[in-house]
Amino acid sequence: MSVDVNHNFEPVNASGFSLVDMLLDEQRQPTAVETFARLQVADRLPTQEKYYRELLPLSPPRPGEQYAFEVDLDRCSGCKACVTACHTLNGLDENEVWRDVGLLHGGTTDLPVLQHVTTACHHCLEPACLIACPVNAYEKDPLTGIVKHLDDQCFGCQYCVLACPYDVPKFNKKKGIVRKCDMCSQRLAVGEAPACVQACPHEAIRIKVVDRQDVAHDCESSLFLPGAPDPQLTLPTTNYKSRRPLPRNTLPVDYFRVRREDSHLPLVLMLVLTQLSVGAFLIDLLLKSIVTFDREVLFAVHPVHCAAALLFGVTALASSTCHLGRPLYAFRAVLGLRHSWLSREIVAFGLFSALAGLYACSSWLWPTAQENVSLTKALGAAVVGSGVLAVFCSAMVYQATRRPFWNAVGVNTKFFLTTAWLGLAAALLTSMIAVGWSGSLSASQALTAYGELLCKLLLGVSAAKLTFESLTFLHLRAKHTTPLKRTALLLVGPLAGVTWKRFGLGAVGGLALPALLLQSQTFRPGPGFSDQAIALIVSGLFLASLAGELLERYLFFVAAVAPRMPGGLA
Repeated sequence: MSVDVNHNFEPVNASGFSLVDMLLDEQRQPTAVETFARLQVADRLPTQEKYYRELLPLSPPRPGEQYAFEVDLDRCSGCKACVTACHTLNGLDENEVWRDVGLLHGGTTDLPVLQHVTTACHHCLEPACLIACPVNAYEKDPLTGIVKHLDDQCFGCQYCVLACPYDVPKFNKKKGIVRKCDMCSQRLAVGEAPACVQACPHEAIRIKVVDRQDVAHDCESSLFLPGAPDPQLTLPTTNYKSRRPLPRNTLPVDYFRVRREDSHLPLVLMLVLTQLSVGAFLIDLLLKSIVTFDREVLFAVHPVHCAAALLFGVTALASSTCHLGRPLYAFRAVLGLRHSWLSREIVAFGLFSALAGLYACSSWLWPTAQENVSLTKALGAAVVGSGVLAVFCSAMVYQATRRPFWNAVGVNTKFFLTTAWLGLAAALLTSMIAVGWSGSLSASQALTAYGELLCKLLLGVSAAKLTFESLTFLHLRAKHTTPLKRTALLLVGPLAGVTWKRFGLGAVGGLALPALLLQSQTFRPGPGFSDQAIALIVSGLFLASLAGELLERYLFFVAAVAPRMPGGLA
C-alpha cells in the first residue's frame, strides 16, 4: 500500500483504487439473497416441489380437521438436519431450538434397539400453553389448528414453559419473550413445506390432515411415545408411526437422569413474602377477635403490625416483575382472566394489596377506635378474605401444570402452612418492633399478652409443615423411577446441601426458639429473659423461619421434575 496525496492521504492498492472505491464497489455487488431473488424471478431455478409435494396434504383441512406432524420412526436417522433447518430459517439464537432429536433404547443385549425421535410442538387440541397464558399471547388457528405464539403480545412471564408438558415453548432472554414452532405456517399457506419437512433427507417428517375427533380417541389409549408425557393432558396431534413394534422395555436414554429445574428466584421471593403478608393480617384478625387479650397492647402493636405486613406484600409484588422478560407490559396480565390462573392470581393480589393499604392506613389514623368501627372490622375481614383467595390462586397456578410434585394436596398444604408459619413469626417480630416504637411497652409485657399462644401455634404449624415436607423422602423406596422418586433423588443428591439447610433453619425458627420462649419464665411471673434477650430470640426466630421458607420454596421449583419428550445422551 502507498499514500496518494490526491486522495487526502487515503491508502491505495497497486491498481490505484482507494479503500473508499473498493468499499463502494463491494456494496454494488448483489448479496446472496438478492442473487437468489433475481434468479427466482427469472425462473432460472429448478423447482423443488417434486421433492416435498408428496409430504404435504393435497387439500387444506376441512371443518373438524387440522394440520399435524407425522413422523416415520423407521426413516429417522437422527441426523438433525431438521433441527438445523428450523434453526436457520427461523433465525433462532445460538442455544435456542424449536425442534430436537431424542433417542429411545430397549431390547436385549443380544438384540438391542436404538430409535431416534424428532420432536417439536404438537399443536395440541387443548394446548396447555394457550390455556395458561395470562396475556393471550397464543392462538389456535380455527382453520389449520396450528398453535401460534404472538411475540408482540408476550411479556415473558414463562408460565407457558411451566405448563407445557412437552417442553416446547422456549424463553429467549435477549428478547424477553417466549417463542415456539408454528409449523412454518407462512410457508404452508403458499404450498411450501415447513423447513424441517423439506430438509429431512429421509422424508421422515410430513404434514398430514387429521380428524380432531380421531386424535382425541387415539389419546385415550395413552399410546403416544414411550417415555413421553401422557397424551391425555393436552391431546397432541403428532403421529409417530413405525412398521416395527418397539420392545416393551423401550425408554428414553435420559429416562433415569435427574436434573434440576430453573429456580425462578423472583417467584420464590414473591410467593414467600405474599404468604407472609397474608398470614400477618390473618393473625392480626385472630388476635383482635379474642377479647381476653390486653387491648392496650393490641392497640399499640396493631398499627406497626399492619404496616409491616403491607410492606412485605408490596415488596413481594414488586419483586414479581423481575421475573418478567418485558416488565413494562405487566399491565396486560389481566387479559387471560377467563382461563389463566396466573391472571386470577394477579387480580386477587391486586385486590388484596389495595384493601391492605386502606386497612393499614386506618390503623394509623384511628388506632384506638378499631374495636368500635364496624367498617374497619369489615375491612380487616375483607383483607384476610382476599388474601386467602390470592394464596389459593397461587396454589392453582402450579397445580394447573399437573406436575406430580405440584399436586393439589402438596401445593395447598405447603402454601397455607407457610402463610400460617410466617404470619405467626411476623406477629412476634412486630411486637418487638412496637416495643421499640412506643417506648411505653416492655418486651415481656408485649409477649405476656399473647406470646404464649403464638409460640404454641407456631410449634404446631412448623412441626406439621416439616413433617409433611419429609414425606417426599418416602418415594425413595419406590421400585419404579417415578417423577416423585426423581424429586426425592434430587433432594438427597445434587440438592442435599440446600435440603438440610432448609430443615435445619426450619427446626431452629419453628421449633427450637419458640420452645425456648415457652420453657422460660417469659409468659409467667418470676425472673425470665431480659427484654434484650427476648428481642434477640424473636428476631432469630423470624429470620430463621423466613430463610427456611425461602429455601423450601427454592426447592419447590428446582426439584419439581418437569415432564418432557425423550432427550439425547448429552
